[in-house]
Amino acid sequence: MSINQPPRATAAPTGGEGTPDARQLRAILITVSIALMAVIASVSGLNVAQTHMAVEFGASQTTVLWIINIYTLALAALLLPLGAIGDRLGRKPMLITGLVIFGAAGVVAGLAPSAGIMIAARVASGVSAAMIMPITLAVITSTFPEEERGKAIGVWTGVAGGGGILGMFLSALLIDVADWRLLFVLPVVLAVVALVMTLKSVPNSRERSPHSFDTIGALVSTIAVIGLIFVLQEGPERGWTAPITLISLAVGVASAIAFVAWELHRRDASLLDVRLFRERGLASGSITLLVVFGVQAGIAVVLFPFFQAVLGWSGLLSTVAMMPMAVMMMMASGLAPTMVARIGARSTMTVGVALATLGLALMALFVSVDGGYLPILAGMLAMGTGMGLSMAPSTEAITSSLPRAEQGVASALNDVTREFGTALGVAMLGALLADGYRGALDGKLDGIPSGAADTAREGIANAIEVAPATGSHAQDLIQAAQRSFVDGWQQAMWIGAAVMAALLVHVALRGPKSTAPLQANADG
Repeated sequence: MSINQPPRATAAPTGGEGTPDARQLRAILITVSIALMAVIASVSGLNVAQTHMAVEFGASQTTVLWIINIYTLALAALLLPLGAIGDRLGRKPMLITGLVIFGAAGVVAGLAPSAGIMIAARVASGVSAAMIMPITLAVITSTFPEEERGKAIGVWTGVAGGGGILGMFLSALLIDVADWRLLFVLPVVLAVVALVMTLKSVPNSRERSPHSFDTIGALVSTIAVIGLIFVLQEGPERGWTAPITLISLAVGVASAIAFVAWELHRRDASLLDVRLFRERGLASGSITLLVVFGVQAGIAVVLFPFFQAVLGWSGLLSTVAMMPMAVMMMMASGLAPTMVARIGARSTMTVGVALATLGLALMALFVSVDGGYLPILAGMLAMGTGMGLSMAPSTEAITSSLPRAEQGVASALNDVTREFGTALGVAMLGALLADGYRGALDGKLDGIPSGAADTAREGIANAIEVAPATGSHAQDLIQAAQRSFVDGWQQAMWIGAAVMAALLVHVALRGPKSTAPLQANADG
């Protein structure tokens, strides 16, 4: 790094464990991947059970959304503090504790008799997930030798990127063939398996720091993340100008500014040394993950209504239709370290972002009401490949920018960036889709009763639901809603492509400095 700083800490293995051999490294990678899959599957799994929860608990849509969103809110808010605590107390004990709490919370959620208990269990799941997620990556970066680290990070990013879609597929399958409460079985089983394997395979390491823990930085960062994530989650539902939205935005922005100022004051004793963002690797890796995960999450907001409301597919079939993109993402994540070794990190990231941009453009160009699935498949495959190629080197750029003793913080920063990107993408692309849909539909409602027209403007699902009440206009309303949705899709995709194109220019010009093959660097 170009910023000269005194050593902040040393990472020491504990328990007398030596350097793991190839077999042990494989076991470690499998263990942390299973633990990560448990966390990721719980992020998206409940999305397919919204109607079932509303009926069983007699809950409003707002309450159901809180059951889903509170997990992500708790997870994102506590990633940085708990990642840093894991560095200090020991990564293995933190992972074990997180898995125990996560499994117990999953059991309570699966048996919850009321929405209140369900929300409490989801909070506990989110807190424990914040203990697990950064440690899984920190174990890789602090355990694997440099020549193997890139491949392991590629596997980790593949699971993190594609795991959400795989989790939704399994959840939709359970909803169709069994009971929605069985959605919690998979994460609990994964947590138990990961716990057993952690006890057996994962070595411990921790940071010995001469500085006290940055409690103020931890508290302020938590408030900042809660405020900003709350805005992104609740803004579309409550309104962007609602008092609670504006207050949350003000608190989030003020806390973020205060966090940066405090961390600059603490310097080498800070929770996160924000001066490191001057480095190309940390800055470009963070920006790339923010945008890529934002676009990925936004695409899910667009694709599922298209499959269900335009093509008329079931939730399970709609999830299956997403699988090619997830598979390409996971395969490309595994391929990315090899490309980095041959052409360098910046070039690999540039190729990935270029493919993702192309994928968005293809989906915008070829989507139609009558064309079905195949015209957009090429865009989905390009998008999945591009995301996979860009995520792995971006993650490695972030983790390699912080000292090895602070890999819990580095991993947490990586995860916070992904969570912010996801929330931002859902809010922004979702708003663009809704705006484009309403704008296109307004000119196609001639002859539709005013009440039904107002309901149809709320969304394509609402239009299809109210269509039978319009009598002879039912088919006209459905077709108008479907074509308007495609118009909104194209608007959202083109704006997404423009954002990705801007990212492409940034990565090509300001990506990680090291573009030479890794082997050449090691030899040098």
